Amino acid sequence: MASSPASSYDCSFKILLIGDSAVGKSSLLVSFVSASHIDDEIAPTIGVDFKIKFLTVNGKKLKLTIWDTAGQERFRGITSSYYRGAHGIILVYDVTKRESFTNLADVWAKEIELHSTNKECIKMLVGNKVDKNEERMVTREEGLAFAQESGCLFLESSAKTRENILEVPSLLEEGSSVVKRNSLKQKHENKAKNGGCCHKKAEPDAHKGFACACA
Repeated sequence: MASSPASSYDCSFKILLIGDSAVGKSSLLVSFVSASHIDDEIAPTIGVDFKIKFLTVNGKKLKLTIWDTAGQERFRGITSSYYRGAHGIILVYDVTKRESFTNLADVWAKEIELHSTNKECIKMLVGNKVDKNEERMVTREEGLAFAQESGCLFLESSAKTRENILEVPSLLEEGSSVVKRNSLKQKHENKAKNGGCCHKKAEPDAHKGFACACA
């Protein structure tokens, strides 16, 4: 899927990346946005960073603003406000670090419950660093079970090899109960200037991510 020109878009989505420090959130983001392999470890995020990705899905131009939050506890007072209005939240853990997985329930699920304001927000659980399978401490079955209990979509990936890092975000999957009960409400953005259509609801498109409902 080719990227759209940054000059205009039909719909805009806010996505939040959360999880412990050093699980590879920044690497996943850079790998997705730049469509390139990550050879070296990226320095930990200080506070909050973000990147923008433009996509065309089903003829509609989408703008994804993806916020990368620091995992350290001392930054949570800063990052808590970024949960508000998020259309999607991606929880990331490192399959080689058991603590990063247990903290999903002990820390990050509670952060979402406390700070997220969008009841229709779609959540995805991502187990990163499957390229280090020989060091694995968390099984795929454990990740899937937690995702099902928490109402999250689930996949395992590698920022280094780009395994399961798609050109179009897979926050939605065919047949998912999350998809069936969620439609993402969009705000109208600069309609007069850009011919935007997001006063309507955005509908999920299986396999392809978000598709604007405007015809």
